[in-house]
Amino acid sequence: MAVKEKKAKTGKIRNKLLLFIVPSVAITVIVLITVTTILSRSSMISSAKNELNSSITNQGDNIEAWLAENLEFFSTAKKTIEATKPDDSELQTMLDGWYGVNSNSVDGLYIASATGETFKASQSEMDLSDPLSETWYKEGITRVNMAYGSAYKNADGTHVISASGILDDGSDTIRVVSADVTLDKISIIVNSGVKMKNASSFLVDRTDNTILAHRDFSLVSTTLSSSSSDTLLSGVADKINDQDYSETTIGKYMVDFTEISGTTWVLVSYIETDVILADVNRIVNLSIIIGLISVVFITAIILLTINRTVAPLSEISKNIIAMSGGDFTIDVEAKSNDEIGLMGDQINDFVKSMRKMLHSISDESDKLKTESDNSDAVSKTMYDASQSQSEAMKQLNETVDQLASAVNDIAQNATTLATVVADTRDNSHKAESSMNDTVDISKKGRTDMEQLSKAMSGISDSNAKLMDSIARVDTASNEITNIVSLIGEIAEETNLLSLNASIEAARAGEAGKGFAVVAMEIAKLAQTSAESATNIGTLINEVHNLIQEVVGQANESATSIDQNSVLIEKAVSTFDSIYENIQTSNDLIREMITDVEKVDDVATNVAAIAEEQAASADEILATSQNMVDQADNITKSSQDVANNAHELAGTSDTLTSYVQQFKI
Repeated sequence: MAVKEKKAKTGKIRNKLLLFIVPSVAITVIVLITVTTILSRSSMISSAKNELNSSITNQGDNIEAWLAENLEFFSTAKKTIEATKPDDSELQTMLDGWYGVNSNSVDGLYIASATGETFKASQSEMDLSDPLSETWYKEGITRVNMAYGSAYKNADGTHVISASGILDDGSDTIRVVSADVTLDKISIIVNSGVKMKNASSFLVDRTDNTILAHRDFSLVSTTLSSSSSDTLLSGVADKINDQDYSETTIGKYMVDFTEISGTTWVLVSYIETDVILADVNRIVNLSIIIGLISVVFITAIILLTINRTVAPLSEISKNIIAMSGGDFTIDVEAKSNDEIGLMGDQINDFVKSMRKMLHSISDESDKLKTESDNSDAVSKTMYDASQSQSEAMKQLNETVDQLASAVNDIAQNATTLATVVADTRDNSHKAESSMNDTVDISKKGRTDMEQLSKAMSGISDSNAKLMDSIARVDTASNEITNIVSLIGEIAEETNLLSLNASIEAARAGEAGKGFAVVAMEIAKLAQTSAESATNIGTLINEVHNLIQEVVGQANESATSIDQNSVLIEKAVSTFDSIYENIQTSNDLIREMITDVEKVDDVATNVAAIAEEQAASADEILATSQNMVDQADNITKSSQDVANNAHELAGTSDTLTSYVQQFKI
């Protein structure tokens, strides 16, 4: 048997360890960098949110402080006027005195009454031609204390916000005092007061979504819209419309909102997310570089460690390769006291054990070869003897088989003869029984035919009586027809009489009205009688026609009955002849049954004797067959012994050749 050579494996443990460890280290570094990035981004975004919220809160406080400062000045002036209750000249003097005191209010304070009367500083160039339609007046007349309203453009096109309220100066008319504040100062606070680096802000009036302040001056006075092409402006518009002023992210911007107290303004502050994460991105890039350097450094350390650890395995691998080639003359030296050293000691012990075992196998192989050669020679002699015995037993078996076949044929023929005779006897008895039944049936048939002949005679007589009855019915129908004709004539006469009576009643006038009614009823009765007579005549004609058809059918039946009577008489004569023939056949069948029973007895005896001989022949054949089978088994066993002995000799040679491959 050829030994299959195994494919040489050139892979090294060092390479496998590096292939496993280096990717694991790289994955670990990547996971660490990813986790660091996520945590850094989260921390930076949280810090940016807090800083943006602090910045917008500070801006809102500055705007509210500036508005409150101006409102306090205006409220003080209003209270002073209400306390002094000046006349018109004194009021004008007071307005002139306050002009220019507040730099944020260029036109100073001004007043308008419900009658259209106005007051302003002499130096003011403000247009008060139609004060009642102005925004400041409409808002001021709704409140007692000074308060800011909504922003609007004045006559000069400047965005201003007015602080106004009802003035209680003791006059007879309602007056509104107001002062304008430009939004220039607020724009400065909005655009330059952002504490957070790289952040921006703009101010929106939520009443009509007008932008009041923005670093892009082209957007000032424009209206925010959800359909704007600018993602930031459309997103802010949606948030203001929903009155949702929570911090959010719109597109690439982080956005925060704050409401300005005392106004309808909303301050919006925003910053790009990429600007916030710029430092995080730098940290991530630095982390990647450090990670790559770490992977290279760790890989070098791992490679050095693996080389020092795996080096003793190289010598052991060489020894194992020599053993796989059949060389057991080697000596394995263990140079370390760890698991690898233990492995070397165990391999050395294994080599010594294999040397002893191969010596023993070689000695036993020589003994096995000698014994297998002796067994092969004995098995060949035994095989030749058993083959001769098997041939002789086969010839004896063939002779016995032919004898058993002949006896079986005789037994089968005798059994078939007995079966046929028995079947013939049974069929004869059945034929006798059937013939007796046929005789009885023929007797009954003859009697029935005689009764049928008598019945046909009765039918002929009844048919003749029916013809007479039909003739009498035809005569009666003719008489009914005559009576109906008479009724018809009487109805016609009665109709004529009623007509004459009606004429006479008409001539009689009032005296003949009762008679006229009677005559009319008689005419109706006559008409009804005539119609009934006509219907009866029609029915009588139909009955007469039907009677004629019945008479024709009765004549045909009489003719058919006469013909059947003749045929029945012939059938009675035929039945007499059949009965005599059947009686004769019955006597012959009885004689045949007696002869068949005698033949049946003889065939039964012959079949029994033949079956006994066939059974004896089958027993002899079975015994002969067993002897043949045993001879074949002996021959086969002898052949198997010979084959096994031969294979044992071959195995011994093969084993010897295998042992010789090893060097001990």
